[in-house]
Amino acid sequence: MGEEEDVSSVVASSITMDSDELGDRESVYAVRDALESAQNGDSDLYAQLVGIMYLKENSDFDKVAQLESLLKVLQGSLSCIDVVHHRDLLSSIFRMSLWDHTPSVMDALVDLVVSLAATSGKFLDHCLNMLISNFLQPSFVMHKLSQPRALAKKQEVLPRVHAALQQISYLVPLAPSKLAPILAQKMPKIHVKDHLVVTYVDNLLKLENSSIGKVVGSVILRVVMDRLRDLDLEIGWDDILQEDSNRGMFDMELEDAVEGAMDEGDEFPVGSLNQNTSDGNVVSELLDKLMVLSFEHLESCQNSGRLDEVFEILFESFESYILNTYKSKFSQFLMFYACSLAPETCGVKFANKLLDIYLSSNKPRVTRMSAVAYLASYLSRGKFLPASFVATMLKRLVDECEDYCRTCNDDVRPETHQVFYSGCQAILYVLCFRMRSILNVPCFELQITPLESILSHKLNPLMVCLPSVVSEFLKQAKASGLFIVSEAFVFDDLLESELSRAFGGYERLDTFFPFDPCLLKISNSFISRNFMYWSMVKTTYDEDEEDEMCPEVIVNGDADSEEDSDDDDDVDVDSEVNKMSMTPKHSFMLETETLLKMPSRIRPIH
Repeated sequence: MGEEEDVSSVVASSITMDSDELGDRESVYAVRDALESAQNGDSDLYAQLVGIMYLKENSDFDKVAQLESLLKVLQGSLSCIDVVHHRDLLSSIFRMSLWDHTPSVMDALVDLVVSLAATSGKFLDHCLNMLISNFLQPSFVMHKLSQPRALAKKQEVLPRVHAALQQISYLVPLAPSKLAPILAQKMPKIHVKDHLVVTYVDNLLKLENSSIGKVVGSVILRVVMDRLRDLDLEIGWDDILQEDSNRGMFDMELEDAVEGAMDEGDEFPVGSLNQNTSDGNVVSELLDKLMVLSFEHLESCQNSGRLDEVFEILFESFESYILNTYKSKFSQFLMFYACSLAPETCGVKFANKLLDIYLSSNKPRVTRMSAVAYLASYLSRGKFLPASFVATMLKRLVDECEDYCRTCNDDVRPETHQVFYSGCQAILYVLCFRMRSILNVPCFELQITPLESILSHKLNPLMVCLPSVVSEFLKQAKASGLFIVSEAFVFDDLLESELSRAFGGYERLDTFFPFDPCLLKISNSFISRNFMYWSMVKTTYDEDEEDEMCPEVIVNGDADSEEDSDDDDDVDVDSEVNKMSMTPKHSFMLETETLLKMPSRIRPIH
């Protein structure tokens, strides 16, 4: 019997002898002899040892048993493995994929990798890389296996990977910090638009929800947010149906509701995303799936009581990747959904953080304008935000604009006062949605009283802000008698002027309302229950509806029994929406039966 046959047969025999101590000892001796021979310049035994590692697909039972035995023996012989002389062996271990093997071989391989990571810091990065690589299933899983078998394989592999990472992190405290750059590097590239991205993000979020997340959670959320933003930007404005930009946004949203062909349960009109290009369709579907995974992760964080801490990291990621990306259309709804899950904490924090950015003179002009645009859209669309909180935010904006008017010099060029005009437009936009509820409570109305002097100032915000917003605001202000001299503010047939364009600047931030209705169908099913559509707004000129007065609702307060009764009559929602944390609604928000769920089609002008 030759030397190569000796190693192969001895390793194989350890399986057939089960717990026979002699057989185990012989196997260990044979493997250690092969490892030692490589260090002495004799590569024959070592070459056969390495050859066993490369198990061929569809190998017979004996080959599988031989590999399992070798992996177990190697785990017990780590002191004999040299990083220089046994590079081929180590390389073969780190290239192995759990997806290629039976559960028994997977267990032996995982145990070996964990032991390697814990034994020497030289192997830690390689072990972590190998495990993270197994987050991504190879193509044969999807192409050669039936769907049930592929799902079963996934359930065999991924829990083992996560368990191994947890075990290594426990044994090697340095491991989580080493893991952070690997997780970012292994994220599939932007051109990869298939199941790999979804699988990888799913595993990242599971990792964030584990004890490892305490160290790498911020990295994971940034990586996910970055990828959502990149996919979001790949859906261009040309992929979204647009109409004449001179038409009012509020009219558009209602016209979309009438014209859109809808089936029961649809959250937005058919064709609201342009399906002419297959690539655009693939990107929107992929983004939709990733958004849903992220929403479900936020729900999990809420259920485990850690949403508040996750929100802080999420906002930092939002500020870094989304806030200044004015063409972002969907990824910002991660923030909206987090706020809807915890209005009294996350919901309040988000608004205050945005307002603080707007009020900060140390922030760039574009950042301040974008922040107040987000704030206005959020206060207008967040159905979970009570009138008391909206009024408080409006007062801070009004006070800031009033102070600005007092210190204004003689230069009235719009481009020199863009931050001021963005604040004015934010106030007008929010009042288009909230004026009736604000005016229903006298103390709230008093908080916005200085607005008349701001609009009468020589800077003339009504002639500079977006005409569609100004027109709707003036219509409601006149109907409600908001101003004593309301005739001074009546402008019929407002058209966009050079002043308005100068205020908006090159990127037209004046037309950017980031929480316009979400056009991703599955994602929107999470959003819609907490979202204020224009069709739901009771304006001050709605004469056919009774002006109901209701007690003011505090953010974390309880609704009275009558309001609970009204809620019972709301439209049914699916199981996903039922998980959401709801805040009692105001009277003007209760008519969900008329919810038409249509997007406004006004978009930035190129």
